[in-house]
Amino acid sequence: MKNWLLLFVPLLCIACGEPPTTSSAEQGGGEVKQEASSNKLIAAEPASTIKLVTEEINYTVDGEPFTGFLAYDEAIEGKRPGVLVVHEWWGHNEYARTRAVQLARMGYTAFSLDMYGAGKVTDHPDNAMAFMQMATKDPEQVKERFLKAKQILEQQSTVYADKIAAIGYCFGGGVVLNMARAGVDLDGVASFHGSLAATQVAAPGSVEAKVLVLNGADDTMTPAEQIEAFKTEMDAAGVDYEFINYPGAQHSFTNPGATEAGKKYNMPLAYNEQADEQSWEKLQEFLNNLWP
Repeated sequence: MKNWLLLFVPLLCIACGEPPTTSSAEQGGGEVKQEASSNKLIAAEPASTIKLVTEEINYTVDGEPFTGFLAYDEAIEGKRPGVLVVHEWWGHNEYARTRAVQLARMGYTAFSLDMYGAGKVTDHPDNAMAFMQMATKDPEQVKERFLKAKQILEQQSTVYADKIAAIGYCFGGGVVLNMARAGVDLDGVASFHGSLAATQVAAPGSVEAKVLVLNGADDTMTPAEQIEAFKTEMDAAGVDYEFINYPGAQHSFTNPGATEAGKKYNMPLAYNEQADEQSWEKLQEFLNNLWP
């Protein structure tokens, strides 16, 4: 295994499943104001009452362009809770957007955000590492980019601004856990095969969000000592959390492209259908309990 694979395991998850397809992006206008692109899609779902709406939203953070992806069910009247989706280390790709669509089908408004910047998606680990290093060089920059996306979601006409959660995969799982540690106003966060290492250790009483960690028991990128340290930290901080280990599941177990990517780049990745389905069911239960 290449040396770069070992460099960032303690900080953030460094490898995820399928290589992405690159989406187009344009410069957004205004500091916080969203700007919807012209490719708004409305698709009627056969044999159902779902009327799925998706759209790209271009925005800026410190003058840099970013592209997010919004999804909701137009057949639902009025407001509903919102869920942020944070992508893998490949960048804001189709996999993250697919999860946003799944959340929309469940009745939420979902926003798949961009942590790297418009067009910064890749299918090569070296590029992914470079993008991640640039994005995470300053914890305040990570927080600023996350909060901008959160604000965009809160401003949607279909969203209760005071009912927001966040989920993340691999790199994104580490991001949402660290946002919870930083005391960001979220009802809950869920991490799928994400890094557990803290950029800022949770202080007692500082974490407002409920926390769900969905981990592969055979994930070599999340060693036992990191799990124990995480649980000790959460207990000491008085966090309402649940940690689940899925037997036989390796890193990136939710991504159908993980096995192929693992073989291609000699990484310990593998898709696990059973763990994928069980973890998604657990997420649904988690979100239902946040907003009964």
